[in-house]
Amino acid sequence: MNNDEFTNSVSMHSNLFGYMGASLSRNTDDADVFVVGLPYDLATTGRAGTRSGPTAIRQASGNLRWEAKRWPWNFCVFDRLRIADYGDLEFPAGNHKSLFEQIEQHYGTLLAAGKTTLSFGGDHFVTLPLLRAHHKAYGKLALIHFDAHTDTYSESGSTYNHGSMFFHAPKEGIIDPAKSIQVGIRTEYDEATHEFQVISASRANDLTAEQIIEQISARVGDSPCYLTFDIDCLDPAYAPGTGTPVIGGLTTDRALKILHGLQGLNLVGMDIVEVAPSYDHAEITALAAATLGLEMLYVFAAKGNSKF
Repeated sequence: MNNDEFTNSVSMHSNLFGYMGASLSRNTDDADVFVVGLPYDLATTGRAGTRSGPTAIRQASGNLRWEAKRWPWNFCVFDRLRIADYGDLEFPAGNHKSLFEQIEQHYGTLLAAGKTTLSFGGDHFVTLPLLRAHHKAYGKLALIHFDAHTDTYSESGSTYNHGSMFFHAPKEGIIDPAKSIQVGIRTEYDEATHEFQVISASRANDLTAEQIIEQISARVGDSPCYLTFDIDCLDPAYAPGTGTPVIGGLTTDRALKILHGLQGLNLVGMDIVEVAPSYDHAEITALAAATLGLEMLYVFAAKGNSKF
């Protein structure tokens, strides 16, 4: 699809079932990148409701479709990538095990076919099975993690906790903490034993975006890296609709600038999590997530991942 065709598509159709109006498909031949919804929030410890996040993000993406070529990029992502919306994965309510099985099955098929995924949560626990699936395809991963929390907490008596994913993932050999970095952290963690590099929110707000990009690039290197963005990395002024808001976070402008600078990295998978629309106002949070997702697609396309 060229720019004119994309513009005409935006003006002529009101389909908001798919992210950015992308066609719904589960045929691996139809796209290079699949957007997948994971409506799961059974590991939430605070305010629930992130199971409705994928739908809210898709709906908010309608506000982005009029711009055929996103500023400040000099191309239209739909000219370089075939993008389809896979829809939401389906699993019985209350069934944790089924979520793992569904992710293993569907992502296993997509990744084995050489496809890339952009996933919308759901609470942040979904990133653990996503990392497991990507590890099978790419080996040990570097992690770029935007969040207010390190999520390296060892839960007591509970396997399913959206603050424990990056406690488990290194122990399972899925990610390499020595090549991983967390940005926006502003809650307690044990600095003496913490293996990840951390750019706290206060530090990130003092540094330039370029300085943060340099630190991320130096840490990750050329390793296959997975990018996960918890929307509470943003200050609640920019993302009120989330389960565990923490003041003092990043602005949307700063987050976009940082993402923009990651285009040279070996990005193999992406997710945005913890959007809880029941606590949102005027789609502020959903729009932020939809826009961050689109920026990730541009970053991926900019490295020459076109299959056209």
